[in-house]
This record gives sequence, C-alpha cells and structure tokens, in this order.
Amino acid sequence: MTELADLTIAAIRDGVRDGAFTAREVAEAFNARVAEASALNAFLVATPDHALAAADAADAARAAGETLKPMAGVPIGMKDLFCTAGVRTTAASHILEDFTPTYESTVSQNLWNAGAGMLGKLNLDQFAMGSSNETSYFGNVISPWRRRDGGNAALAPGGSSGGSSSAVAARLCPGATGTDTGGSIRQPAAFTGISGIKPTYGRCSRWGTIAFASSLDQAGPMARTVRDCAIMLEAMAGFDAKDSTSLQLDVPAWEAGLSGDLRGKRVGIPKEYRVDGMPAEIEALWQQGIAWLRDAGAEIVEVSLPHTQYALPAYYIIAPAEASSNLARYDGVRYGLRDLPDGANLQQMYAATRAAGFGPEVKRRIMIGTYVLSAGFYDAYYTQAQKVRALIARDFERAWEQCDLLLAPTAPSAAFALGEKSADPIAMYLNDVFTVPSSLAGLPAMSVPGGLDAAGLPLGLQIIGKALDEQSVLNAGLAIEERAGFTARPERWW
Repeated sequence: MTELADLTIAAIRDGVRDGAFTAREVAEAFNARVAEASALNAFLVATPDHALAAADAADAARAAGETLKPMAGVPIGMKDLFCTAGVRTTAASHILEDFTPTYESTVSQNLWNAGAGMLGKLNLDQFAMGSSNETSYFGNVISPWRRRDGGNAALAPGGSSGGSSSAVAARLCPGATGTDTGGSIRQPAAFTGISGIKPTYGRCSRWGTIAFASSLDQAGPMARTVRDCAIMLEAMAGFDAKDSTSLQLDVPAWEAGLSGDLRGKRVGIPKEYRVDGMPAEIEALWQQGIAWLRDAGAEIVEVSLPHTQYALPAYYIIAPAEASSNLARYDGVRYGLRDLPDGANLQQMYAATRAAGFGPEVKRRIMIGTYVLSAGFYDAYYTQAQKVRALIARDFERAWEQCDLLLAPTAPSAAFALGEKSADPIAMYLNDVFTVPSSLAGLPAMSVPGGLDAAGLPLGLQIIGKALDEQSVLNAGLAIEERAGFTARPERWW
C-alpha cells in the first residue's frame, strides 16, 4: 500500500470511509513526518494530540455506523495567522510570541466541524508581509525543492504562506490553510509545485484571522490537487455574522461540480501580463497552458486590462495603509509583548514595545501606511490608489464581456534563493505582479503547477474567474492538471 503520508486529501477521506486504513494510522504517519522535518522550519508548533483526537473521533464514528463528516480522518496544517483556542498563535511575530487565544477562528472551527484534525501551526512571513518567508521572527522556512544543477542553495517557498506550501510539497500534511492578500496563496503554491485557490473576497470569514489588510485578506486552501482544494474550500467557506464582509450565500458543492470539460467557455489572455524581462520559460509555459485549455474545449481570446501597470503601486499604498491601522492595536497594553523601560511613560512604552516587537518589513509597511494616510498626503496617495483600484475592477468587468476566465502565469519566475532579493524591497514586491490585480478586484484565482524550469523547479499557471465563480476556476485548474500530468516532487534531503 502507498505510504499513508503520500496520499491526497480525497484518498485519505475515501480510504478512512471505506475501511482501507484507520484515521489514527493516517494521523500517526503525518505526525511522524512533521517530527522528522525540523530542517524545513515549516511548523512553529506541532499539535499531534489534536490530530490524534480528531482521528479517534472519525474511527469511533465509523465503528458506530455513523455517516462520516466531509473531512473525517484528514489531518491538516494551520497557517499561524488563524487563532486556535488554547494553541499559541503568533503571526510569526515577536510581538505575539506568547499569545494563546481563548477562541477559535471561524475558518479553523469550520474545518474541525468538518472532521479535520490539526497537525500544527505553520510558519509564515511576519503578519503575512512578505513574498519569500524570510520575515518570520522564528526563522526562514526552507523550500523542500533544490535546483537540479546540484546547487544546495536554500530556496524560498514563497510567501506569505511559505510554511503551508513547504509542508504540503514535502508531504508533511495533505493540505493546509493559507491566506492571500496580494498573492500569498498562489505565489507560494507556484514556487513549490502545489495547487492553491484564493476564493472570492468574503467567501471565507476573516473572524479570528490576524489582520493585515482587511479589504484584501482572504483565506483559502493549499493542497496537491485541484480536487483536494475543492474539498477543503467547501469546509472552510460559509457565511459568518461575526465578519461584516462575509457573503451570506450557500456554499456550492464545488467537488461534485468538478469537470475538466471547458466546451463553451472563453478564456482571455491579458496582453498586459507580458512584462519586460519575463523568462522565456514562463512565456513557453503560458503558451502551453493556452494549448491545454484549447484542448479542453475552451475558446481563447486576447483581452486588455489597461490599468494593470498601476495595480502594484496601488496595492503597496492600500495594503500598508490598512496594515498601519490594523497593527495599531499592538501597543503592549492588553496582550502580547510589553517593553516597559525604567521610568517610561505610556507613549514611551508604546514606542519601545513596537520597536522590539515588529520586524523590519512590518515596520517598513507601517511607516509607508502611516505616511500615505497622513493629512498632507492622504489625497495624493491613498485616495488616488482607491481610484486606481476601482479602475482595475472595471477592467475585469469589461473583460468578462469577452470571456469567462483569464489565464496568466502565477509568478514572474521560479523560486529564488533565500537572501537573493531581501536587500531590494522593490524586486521582492515585483513577485506579486500577476497576482495583485485580482486581489484588488476581490476575484477568485487559483495557481496550479504546469511544469518545471531548466533547473528542475516548479512553475505555476494562474486562472482568474468572475466573482463567485470558483467552480469555473476549479474546472479550468482541473483541465490544466489533467493535461500537465505534474507528478514531480522534491527529493528528500531534510
């Protein structure tokens, strides 16, 4: 029998239901994988008992003849941005290093209600701010991939959901939660050869998820297959009265609706996504993706998203502005780190706490955000960025008059080495060039692995869909997955 820890979510769920193995055997197999993989630094906290308790509940339900829950027997990883009752939740920041919530985030509670168990909390860029998982207070996450040329340079697993992408790619968990503000599910999925979907803004509740940029943050699943993403997303999504931006809509049966037949669908190719200096391998994969979707029955049309060039600058005004507001709550008074120098007054305590607690990238974004919100610059920067955001959303609306989906690369390159771009924030921010526009418009978007570059590293293709049309996005992802036949996996070195 295939080693249990190599199985997909669907295979685990079906195997437990059919009695091919027990949920406890699955949990034990993954707990062992997590314990052996400290070199990747993907997990900040391991919770083997949580995984075993959920597994035992699934086995007991099956023994009693009960109908099993949708994710019964499936252990997952939880990005350490989701509050978990009684389990440390840090956002990978020193300022929350000792914070243990007394409540559960809605997304994690939905997963536990569906029968899933938690293997542990996954590392990330601090407060989800980063594209390489190099800003975590608890150290870099290492990608399980290595370049084929024999170089042993540690590679970035992408960010901010780098712990999630690394853990799924290394088979430490069959699936993991991620959050996507400007590409933080899709870009790490592309870097590590897995799938990940950011649903429509509002599909998944933000309640209990530590905020970065509230009008952009959205939770989503990361897994090895499109079907697994559909299974997880069904469990995660749903209306939540505690989140004022939550959509009061029924959760569709995305897994049941999966089909790689795209006849009758029109797929747009945005001409503005051909950026200067894009590697030939990315362009070649894009053309291959077009051929795959045409083979699946789709009609291919060229479309224009004329304001694309302004998306990244607008995002890096709006997101830091919202971060500046959201992170003002970390002041050393109510919870988290408190740095109180001798004889300090209240303002000095605020300053000392934030200076010690926030990392350099978080401070950079808070300062940018505070600047663009200041009285003299609000209209020049923040108001203008919001106008650009409206124009970008309008670009997509006009594109939908010509097509049903968009196809683009996920990232402008394969994974880079840790440290390669950390000295140049602009070069790092350019990683989000293909993912940010759909985030600003709140649209569902997914990355699926399409192939390997010359160095043997994964490359991803991105599908963007209309608001609330996750089904078409998943179906196009499935069509690519079926034709790409991507089975590459990192050789174990950790």
